[in-house]
Amino acid sequence: MDWLKDKRRRVGLFLAVLGPGFITAMVDNDAGGIFTYSEAGAAYGYATLWTLIPISISLIVAQEMCLRMGAVTGKGLSDLIREEFGLRTTFLVMAALLIVNLANVAANFAGIASSMELFSTPRWVSVPIGAILVWLLVVKGTYDGVEKVFLIASSFYAAYFVSAVMVQPDWNRALKATVTPVIMDDLGYIAILVGLVGTTGAPWMQFYLQAAIVEKGVDARQYKQSRIEVVIGSVMMSLIAFFIIVASAAAIWEQEPHSISDAAEAALALRPLGEYAYYLFAGGLLSASLFAASILPLSTAYTVCEGLGFESGVNKRFDEAPTFYWMYTLLIVIGAGITLIPGFPLVRMILLSQVLNGVLLPVILIFTATLINREDLMGEWTNTPLYNAIAYVTVAAMIVLSLTLAWMSL
Repeated sequence: MDWLKDKRRRVGLFLAVLGPGFITAMVDNDAGGIFTYSEAGAAYGYATLWTLIPISISLIVAQEMCLRMGAVTGKGLSDLIREEFGLRTTFLVMAALLIVNLANVAANFAGIASSMELFSTPRWVSVPIGAILVWLLVVKGTYDGVEKVFLIASSFYAAYFVSAVMVQPDWNRALKATVTPVIMDDLGYIAILVGLVGTTGAPWMQFYLQAAIVEKGVDARQYKQSRIEVVIGSVMMSLIAFFIIVASAAAIWEQEPHSISDAAEAALALRPLGEYAYYLFAGGLLSASLFAASILPLSTAYTVCEGLGFESGVNKRFDEAPTFYWMYTLLIVIGAGITLIPGFPLVRMILLSQVLNGVLLPVILIFTATLINREDLMGEWTNTPLYNAIAYVTVAAMIVLSLTLAWMSL
């Protein structure tokens, strides 16, 4: 019976560390991500599915590096950047991340608005209520409580699997496209590729995961169990992206290929193919938007406060970490406020936020790879040659895609 006890012990350890890796990956499928996947399927059908395999591998490597650094050093990524590269470099990185993340926060409140409009609720009602709910969750909660809510919210992503099945897409075509790379001399296609990488490997993820690992108290002893969680979360995230692209390709591209105005349009396109598919897609968009509207401001507050040396953490009271909580509050207020501005080009901003993610990502990965290869910092936990190869290939690919996008735009 020793093997049974050992198995129970391992399962217990896994459940103890469950949270940061899985939540980070799930939240990556936010309103901006869902719109980007829906746009990819609506405008280009199954042609972008091949990107999900290399993206998944790169995401696993990037997330695992941050997990390892947090577990070994007990410090967040922005903390390490400040200590190793200086305050000036940290300030520039934090400023760029703040701008990109603010766009992402606004994109998620736009997701709340558009999803609730499908249920006949105007945005001037849904957005303020959503903002109050996500603010209360973090400001009045503890880390363990917030984490449990986020884990429960992750289950709602199953809606995209069900809606894709109900639409009855061409599965053979979809599976073939997943293993067949397609390159097009098309500005929109290149922008979608950059957006797909940006939304499935967003810079905020690296900072949030490492900060959450530190606050949860995961150390080198729990590293193996936490690594399993990171891999499972990354694979699940890619599967959700797959089903959203497939559903949009079947509902829109196979009927009449065209760009869409927002993710809600993808839900409307599903309605003639099945009422339940429509409600599931719309409900998934609402859940994902609320979920990410909580995490993204939280990630930004963690990152900036750590990088600039202010107290941070959900387990601290407002008076113990005022900068942390005020930044979280302001990000929610500004992000929700942008969504309520009449005539504001929300769709353009959502797509831009995903492209900005893709442009900033290689910079963050360079910092991460440099730090994790420091023997004086990581000891025996430095990267293997394979990890370094994947990290730098990802950086090179993102730089090439970003430069190509800029060149074609000009």
